[in-house]
Amino acid sequence: MLEFYQTTEPLPLRRRVPRSLKFFRGESTIMAVVPSLERLEAVIGVFPTVRIAVVGDLILDSFIWGKVDRISPEAPVPVVEVVQETECLGGAANVARNLAALGAQPVLIGVAGADSAGRRFLELLGEDGIDGGGVVVDSSRRTTAKSRIIAHHQQVCRFDREDRTPPTGARLEEVRRRALESLHAVRAVIISDYAKGMVSSALTEPLIRSCRSEGIIVAADPKVRDLEPYRGVDVITPNRHEAELASGVSIVDRDSLEHAARIVQERCSARQVLITRGEEGMSLLDGDGLHDFPAAGREVFDVTGAGDTVIAAFTLALAAGATPPEAAFLSNYAAGIVVGKLGTATLTRDELRRALNSTLNR
Repeated sequence: MLEFYQTTEPLPLRRRVPRSLKFFRGESTIMAVVPSLERLEAVIGVFPTVRIAVVGDLILDSFIWGKVDRISPEAPVPVVEVVQETECLGGAANVARNLAALGAQPVLIGVAGADSAGRRFLELLGEDGIDGGGVVVDSSRRTTAKSRIIAHHQQVCRFDREDRTPPTGARLEEVRRRALESLHAVRAVIISDYAKGMVSSALTEPLIRSCRSEGIIVAADPKVRDLEPYRGVDVITPNRHEAELASGVSIVDRDSLEHAARIVQERCSARQVLITRGEEGMSLLDGDGLHDFPAAGREVFDVTGAGDTVIAAFTLALAAGATPPEAAFLSNYAAGIVVGKLGTATLTRDELRRALNSTLNR
């Protein structure tokens, strides 16, 4: 059962949410949606039974960890003494990785190159227990790889290797075929668009149409202002900047936020719009209006991949039987956990349960 609060007073201790509840400068009204802990526990308990297809841009994330003690005598740049190097799945694959960490059964669909980065990408799929049967290997395309240098918990720089050419012809048809074939065994589909060329109307239109006809939940995380490829999705999850670009509305207060959300909703015929707003939390527009969720994170170390966590947790919760506000509440807490970690991070069901218990079970 959901409990709704609209007040300027502190919430009751048994349902207290974080005190960072001013959504815009000068506003003090609290708009909090707080489900019962028992209801959330029931939803989380269903996670291992849920199978979800993830379609989109596949990325290999690399991290070079080090420390900085001096400035180079050759140029005014820091000298990073490398201590460790790690690799993990990124882009749409990080969405799948988040689903797997939460106990769900992801199926990944996209294109990887036949290069060293592509081979390492496929190895990581196996290590993370992710079904990569939908991954098409294209010898003519390089695997998108992002490399980040991190020193003293700060990102020093990032360099990318990528090919943004959209797949066409036989490659596109093969990806489309694998995506449509995955629908017979999934409860939801997530379209993860990192603007690397994979996502286009040629892929999404037949996929969304089939999902709607089969009653399969379909969610999209956009990185571009053109919303046409996402028309007909159940939920779309832009961040604040993406919502501004897509709607043409500058978000400066709650009224402009709702206005932007409604324009986004109309342009892609989405049932729900979930706008992530960084340290201000997130807001959900559904059939009952706009719901606000204050940021659940205590400390922010790294926002890398936080959007992947949001759409993974939100869609997984919906597929597990949650209402949209319940799903948004859970995904807000999930994001609050991963931004407290360094690198492209995930969280487990136990971590999510502990975070919920620490706040709601008082």
